[in-house]
Amino acid sequence: MTTTLPAPPASAARLGPAFDAARLAHELAAVTGHEWKRQRTHHAAGHIGPDTPTDWRVLPLHSPGGDPERTDPGGPGPDDYTATRWLHQMPYLQTILDQIPAPLNAVRLLALGPGAASQPHCDPKYALEHGMVRLHIPIVTHPDAVLILDGTQHCWQPGEFWYGNFSREHQVRNTGPARRVHAVIDALLTRELAALFPTTWQDAAASSDVLYNRQPTPDRQPHNRLPLPAAITLLSGFLDFAADAPLTGPAVPVQVTREDGRIRLQAGERVFALAHVTNGEYRYAGWSEQRTLRIGPDHVAVHARHGRAVTSQQLPLPAATGRTSA
Repeated sequence: MTTTLPAPPASAARLGPAFDAARLAHELAAVTGHEWKRQRTHHAAGHIGPDTPTDWRVLPLHSPGGDPERTDPGGPGPDDYTATRWLHQMPYLQTILDQIPAPLNAVRLLALGPGAASQPHCDPKYALEHGMVRLHIPIVTHPDAVLILDGTQHCWQPGEFWYGNFSREHQVRNTGPARRVHAVIDALLTRELAALFPTTWQDAAASSDVLYNRQPTPDRQPHNRLPLPAAITLLSGFLDFAADAPLTGPAVPVQVTREDGRIRLQAGERVFALAHVTNGEYRYAGWSEQRTLRIGPDHVAVHARHGRAVTSQQLPLPAATGRTSA
């Protein structure tokens, strides 16, 4: 007997709210008095790539540590994503971002110049099974500035709010005479954010392999909480964000510190901040709940999620590590 699989969610969907295109264009004029830098990529190993040769320029609005020079989308690292000085000049867009019911990573203005086109490519981390999505709000566009996503051509209009599954093959192309500018928002998918999607999309997602992140809660430390260990052991796959199997690989020693109220992990030369999810469970700052951990009195519980599936493992604390003040 043939089993009929449920249809996956559409590769693009227009979200419920629409925004004032004229106000967005007015604010754009306030931050275009200088030439924006070219886009860069961010690799899973934490490296930032060189400038793209394409005339695809970026103004960072929300970046790791609020760095106004970070044109890449970022990833797991030592800093939270915070507003840059450029976002402070765009209060209406700031209000829009504040209303998105999900943790936000990078927010950037991307300007595709006349005659510019990207190569067809995929951005695999923005996949529903990873719980990460990329949203667009067009600000300036025209009919000759298009996105080809999963074989379909799109020309989204100013003020509209769109989701695209950019883990599928896509390309942007501008054959017109003027720049195309979009606000591009990287977010963790939550059920509250999914409620802004069309009902048909939500219905398809309900029977598909989708990871919904929980809305974070404050990290309220009970008075009897043990101090942090000075070191823990994690699996190498848990530190490799390109790995499809996070709970595999050899054990890796990781140093644990608390700075400015944040827990940080250092494995070799890489440093990661942890973002509290709920009930003492943490994800990596700049990543989704695809990987989370909880530090107990004698072990570390690690969890790996792929869509709905969750696998867990307990790793004993190294002997005689000592503990740091929480």
